[in-house]
Amino acid sequence: MLKLSALTAVLGLSAVLASPAVTAPTNGQPEEFSATAIVNNNLGAGAGRVIMRVTRWSTEAERGRLTRTLMTKGADKLLDDLQDMKSVGNIRTPDSLGYDLRYAYQEPGEDGGRRVVLATDRPIGFWEAVNRPRTIDYPFTVIEMQIGRDGEGKGTLSFATKIMARGNTIELENFASSPVMLNDIRAKAIRN
Repeated sequence: MLKLSALTAVLGLSAVLASPAVTAPTNGQPEEFSATAIVNNNLGAGAGRVIMRVTRWSTEAERGRLTRTLMTKGADKLLDDLQDMKSVGNIRTPDSLGYDLRYAYQEPGEDGGRRVVLATDRPIGFWEAVNRPRTIDYPFTVIEMQIGRDGEGKGTLSFATKIMARGNTIELENFASSPVMLNDIRAKAIRN
């Protein structure tokens, strides 16, 4: 289980929850991130390209809503709220249609870079929905990227994840033994 402090966790909280919006290097413009995804866990091994397109960044109100829901009502209600949110973009491989991202947040990082957090409910196929294996308890996909000033970086993608609040701590539990590593991330501005 990966433990993160409640102030830097999944929802990209800044030092103070009520702080004003943070101005990031992209100034909130639409952006595309491409990366090499490397899988090496109990679910398999391999590598391939993944493309994450952010067409809009989540608002402070959306971030606050998700944070309050997780801390006061738990992960089941967080999933409901996340599914009700308007799409902020999509995630796909070069040869797939992809699916919607529901949350996109960025904050300044060290050395002039930034931290980008993307989250969504993961696709649940018919077989999984009907047969309800243990994976059904891991409904989130969470992506965290560290992007340098040069628009390049690295990160992780947790495809099947539980999100839990325990007091002042937010925990991510991955169904896989380790997250997918995102290497050679390249960020570029996009025009709608």
